[in-house]
Amino acid sequence: MDFFAKIAWIIPLLPLAAFLVLMTLGRGFRRAGAWIGSIGALGAFVLSLLVLSERLKPHAIDYSYNFSWISIGEYTLRIGFEITNLTALMLVVVTLVGLLVNIYSAGYMASDERITVFYGYVSLFTFSMLGLVLSDNLLSFYLFWELVGVCSFLLVGFWYARPAARAAAKKAFIVTRIGDAGLLIAILLLFWNMPGHALDFTSIQSIFGGHGGSFTDGITTVIALLIFLGAVGKSGQFPLHVWLPDAMEGPTPISALIHAATMVAAGVFLVARTFSIFEAAPAAMETVAYVGAFTAIFAAVIALAQNDLKRILAYSTISQLGYMMVALGLGTMTGAIFHLFTHAFFKALLFLAAGSVIHAVHTQDIREMGGIGSRMRVTAWTFAIGGLALAGIPPLSGFWSKDAILTAALEHNPLLFGVGLATAFLTALYMTRLFVLVFLGKSGSKAGEAKESPLVMTIPLIALAVLAAIAGFVELPWNGWLSGWLTDEVIEPHGSVAVIGLSIAAGLLGMLAGWLLYGKGIAGSQPLASRLPRMVKLAERKFYIDELYEMVFVKSLRGLGACLAAFDTYVIGGAVKLAGSAAGAAGKLGLRLQNGQVQTYGVAAVLGVVAIAVVVIGRRMLS
Repeated sequence: MDFFAKIAWIIPLLPLAAFLVLMTLGRGFRRAGAWIGSIGALGAFVLSLLVLSERLKPHAIDYSYNFSWISIGEYTLRIGFEITNLTALMLVVVTLVGLLVNIYSAGYMASDERITVFYGYVSLFTFSMLGLVLSDNLLSFYLFWELVGVCSFLLVGFWYARPAARAAAKKAFIVTRIGDAGLLIAILLLFWNMPGHALDFTSIQSIFGGHGGSFTDGITTVIALLIFLGAVGKSGQFPLHVWLPDAMEGPTPISALIHAATMVAAGVFLVARTFSIFEAAPAAMETVAYVGAFTAIFAAVIALAQNDLKRILAYSTISQLGYMMVALGLGTMTGAIFHLFTHAFFKALLFLAAGSVIHAVHTQDIREMGGIGSRMRVTAWTFAIGGLALAGIPPLSGFWSKDAILTAALEHNPLLFGVGLATAFLTALYMTRLFVLVFLGKSGSKAGEAKESPLVMTIPLIALAVLAAIAGFVELPWNGWLSGWLTDEVIEPHGSVAVIGLSIAAGLLGMLAGWLLYGKGIAGSQPLASRLPRMVKLAERKFYIDELYEMVFVKSLRGLGACLAAFDTYVIGGAVKLAGSAAGAAGKLGLRLQNGQVQTYGVAAVLGVVAIAVVVIGRRMLS
């Protein structure tokens, strides 16, 4: 009955096999690289669909398998994989987006001489994310978590000849290490405090589902906050969000892969997998909610003032991840996963459509675009669908998932509801600005170069546009199918006429404001900059967070490094050199004494007797 669940371990091995083959073939097999990478992704997607089909049957039972990995004395560490409704859903999302990115990249990366290496890295990245999703315990989860970070370093810095790409890759790797350190400490605390040192998710849920067992409230809160710190790093939450916009230096398909359903979603998935710990720590839940809310509106304000096409979408991702964290902090895991599910499709669509534009006009500056919608109709229409879904316009998917989060916020915390509503308004505003300046209005300096992308790039856009339009219907306010399926509980309808009305109003008002500011005969101007110059300047410079970190952390650490280097060179190295010089001087002195002259030997003997006398007399005087 659970045949496909039992062989689910094969799913990550398919992209891993593609990676190994591609690395063996090398750069010479350019056309074969795209085929091998895409076939591996297709196989993983088909098998994931089959696993999900089993989970959709009534009363499906969770399946797990593990084996003994390491034995130390009486302790045995077991690792394996686990299939639940949540992991089955994530498998399909990751493999579907990965497959479409593989297909799209065959056109986008066609002229790159390292396309085979690119597909190898993408396959390794997909393997890492699928391994993370399937892990049945925190230790193997952490191993794949780190491998995801390594792959992101390789992909963000893929065009390593560019200084900006190298810097962005290092920044992503270093900043996310901060969060990873928190997660590692949390795992160690769980290891020492869990009965039998168990780290599997089933045992964790069993212990903390019973309100923590032997865990005190303090240690539970500390563990939850440390886990959340790991999620903050990977999911780009304030204050560790700074790596994510810079990651746009990588190829655009990688931006879609990282920002849609894989790396950034890993933090949300981590909190969902350990949700029982957070439920046992109310203070941690509040922290998650408020950090998420601040991140959501903070990133939305910054997105409104950016002029780089991909960076606007990057800050949009940070903002939407903030929404997901708000949902988790309010206790609605389903709301967070639902928004993760819909966001994967419309954000992948927006990034790939942005890549289609960049591929055509060879610039990312929206001020140099304009009027290209008539030349790139498929890209323009699919981008519009993704933008409307992101802005929360019904009946597209983003509206339903945002509604679930806003309903929970209004019920539990009106302040967070207000922040969420304001963020929805800003989202619609900056997406309208983006669409108007890129696709409508007067033609920019680069618009004349625009022409529609090839089919291999537009077919994934159409597929994602369809998903962005219909994916929200899995969870409507009056049926709650996804909630019941994920939690296996009877969920009451959560519809609220007030929330639905206010959410629609926020989206439409944001679009209207964007049209009045940027579309009504003044496209290409800077209407906000003339009215709010200081605020716009702050948002353009991202509130000087990078400069602050440069001054407080980077320069201070460089200074500390310089001091330590000087200490090592002059103190430690100086002591070693002094010892060597002293030994050399003693050797030279001994060489001079051994010159065969009786007079010299006599003087040495006398000096020795004097030295012995001094020592003996000195000891007697001291005693």
